[in-house]
Amino acid sequence: MIKMVATDIDGTILKWSFQFSPEVKKCIKELDANGIKVVLVTGRMHSATVHVAQELGLHTPIVSYQGGLIKDESGKTLYQKDLRPDYAVQIIDWARKNNVHLNLYLDDKLYVEHDNEIVKEYTDGRFIDYTVCSFDDLKIENVNKLLAIDLKDAEKVTGWVNELSAKYPDLYIVKSTPYFCEIGSKEAKKSSGVKFLADMWGIKQDEILTIGDQNNDIELLKAGGVKVAMGNATDELKECADYITDTVDNDGFVKAIEKFIPVISVK
Repeated sequence: MIKMVATDIDGTILKWSFQFSPEVKKCIKELDANGIKVVLVTGRMHSATVHVAQELGLHTPIVSYQGGLIKDESGKTLYQKDLRPDYAVQIIDWARKNNVHLNLYLDDKLYVEHDNEIVKEYTDGRFIDYTVCSFDDLKIENVNKLLAIDLKDAEKVTGWVNELSAKYPDLYIVKSTPYFCEIGSKEAKKSSGVKFLADMWGIKQDEILTIGDQNNDIELLKAGGVKVAMGNATDELKECADYITDTVDNDGFVKAIEKFIPVISVK
């Protein structure tokens, strides 16, 4: 019996138009009404996820920054695994030398060194404010994560992941979209966040359904007893799944829930 649904947001329950379908909203409401815990597990900032939880009527803790931060509804920090400052400084230097756009997240705030089209497109529709300044002017502590972005060349981003993973085996480095290279603590994984909450609630792995669409969701699926990949998921994620549902545009989340949790029926 499924007691917990741990779901990614973008490309899983949220369409690329940044809208939730009425069916997804109703499905999540039905899960909650049946006592099934729905947890948002995302690479997003915590502050940029709170409005999502509110729109969906969720009161469960939010797992953000790929699993690096968990806060409850009151804002209390339950779990936090930051990127070590020395690693952050080294990767900032790498980004500058290679002309790579880098988002720096400190204490759940976003900083960039250049106010360009990349950061404007990244923040558009995501309810995110940002500060433009030299990273040299900041105290590099409490780093939630770093995000290297190239909105045009996915192969270049894959190259960054491979290069940085080889250089920094102690870090968790992964693509969260074809154009995003996420860099964080080795303990900042979606699997770690899900396991923390499951242990807190006394929920077993086989009582958890996990669902996502991108390579950073490989860790999310690992934490579930029922592992679901969206129809629009990467090939790598589909290989890790027990079941491949429909796409986000066709409410694949709802279809997966109805299949594995028969008490839920969205009509």
